[in-house]
Amino acid sequence: MLNRRHLRIKVLQALYAYFQSEEENLKKTENELMTAIDRIYDLYLYLLLSFGELKAIAEFRNEENKKKIRPTAEELNPNLKFVQNKVIEALENSVVLRHASEDRSVNWIGDEHREMFRKMFMQLREEETYFTHMNNGVEGLEEDMQFAVALFKNDIANSPILYHFFEEKSIHWMDDIDLACSMVLKTLKTVTEDGKVEILPLYKDQEDEQEVVRTLLRKTVSMDSENLALINDLTQNWELERIARMDILLLKMAITELQVCNNIPKKVTLNEYIEISKFYSTPKSHGFINGILDKAIDRLEKEKKISKIGRGLMNDNK
Repeated sequence: MLNRRHLRIKVLQALYAYFQSEEENLKKTENELMTAIDRIYDLYLYLLLSFGELKAIAEFRNEENKKKIRPTAEELNPNLKFVQNKVIEALENSVVLRHASEDRSVNWIGDEHREMFRKMFMQLREEETYFTHMNNGVEGLEEDMQFAVALFKNDIANSPILYHFFEEKSIHWMDDIDLACSMVLKTLKTVTEDGKVEILPLYKDQEDEQEVVRTLLRKTVSMDSENLALINDLTQNWELERIARMDILLLKMAITELQVCNNIPKKVTLNEYIEISKFYSTPKSHGFINGILDKAIDRLEKEKKISKIGRGLMNDNK
């Protein structure tokens, strides 16, 4: 499910587009942001459904081989270990997964998609992991789970064919795929001996998390002038024009969060934006942001603009 860091990154992307846009339509930006977050769940569902598609290709090949004029003994009695994998069966039999996919119109229906999975399966059959699993003589849920995890990591999550499909489907999904993949791996490991599997929700607490996202977006925009003035004052030895645009935006978000998200510890806010800067800004940005935010916290506390509410937050130290 979504974590706060990923939510911050989605807000960061939305704000970057908003401030770059000439129209600066906040309502439109907010709607697009919430839709982009919601569609991460579609990516998760597509990945889960990929297992069943690969199984369907394997079953089809088994049946076609039996129809040959002179089938071999192996073709008449194929190794069924892959198509009888208990983890894949649990996903196929999941009512929750089926309903979620139907509700969101997520599916792999169509000849183009079938051909895509046929190519993936042909590549899969050449993998040592597949060969070992099919021939090691080990049975049981643990063996099936280990193979399903390896299959996902090696042949689904890193498939160039799927990557191309996801890039075409949504420009945001390449930033979201690591999160979706982590959700899939957690899901695979929930399969039980009786064939149950836990399909994860997108949010831990949907109402709370969505409120954080909307508040951070709206307040960063409404507080833009005062945040920029504070940043300008705290960077007197720097020319704002020479500071990376992404650094300024990260500082604006962090300064906003410190003041409006009363249940998030200061240290958490500080650490999160430093970490995000390592991936979304310049190599030296994390040190710069760390220094400026330290100063910002001191200033805002003296001005009594930071008020933390909740157990363990009143004495939160930097």
